[in-house]
Amino acid sequence: MAINYPNGKQFLIKTKIGKNDNSKPIKKVNYSNRGMSLEDFLNETNIYYMEHRIALIHKKPTPIQVVKVDYPQRSAAVIKEAYYKLASTTDYNGVFKGKYIDFEAKETNQQSFPLKNMHEHQIKHMKQVVEHGGIAFALIYFTSFEEIYLIPADRMIVFWERMISGGRKSVTRTEFAANGSLIKLGFLPRIDYLKEINHMFFEG
Repeated sequence: MAINYPNGKQFLIKTKIGKNDNSKPIKKVNYSNRGMSLEDFLNETNIYYMEHRIALIHKKPTPIQVVKVDYPQRSAAVIKEAYYKLASTTDYNGVFKGKYIDFEAKETNQQSFPLKNMHEHQIKHMKQVVEHGGIAFALIYFTSFEEIYLIPADRMIVFWERMISGGRKSVTRTEFAANGSLIKLGFLPRIDYLKEINHMFFEG
């Protein structure tokens, strides 16, 4: 059976029927998260936030350097060669309750999150956002455990500076749990990260 999300995507519920009872399901398996990335979850969540007038959050486009363009017709151009530039900031930004929101989203299939997956310019950008009164954070998705942690920028900066000083080059799930918040996967919205941001920055 397929169930449609508001944006047209589907997830499947598979049932297994017993031999002697064709009307009563014996086993139900939910494959709703299989094959979905953190970006998929966030795109669905941000659409939900926008449609319900909760916030306006967008994924920043990846800068592309176009090298070669062909013009087969006057009204058409075909890009033949291009490459991705190094992103200068983080993945997502927008506005929530009058505050500027900016965050990076990463995923890993390991037990710990390798800090090499972050970049120095992203950490620097987070610092600048906080200095100017915005809200910056990271969402880290441990795919093997289906756990997503929201880590405020100040804690992510501490982990980064620890590595720069010769410390550990990764952050464990236990450390994230102690320094951030576990965001459980839901239905609508898929990742209600703004619920935790509201608790951290607006209700405290």
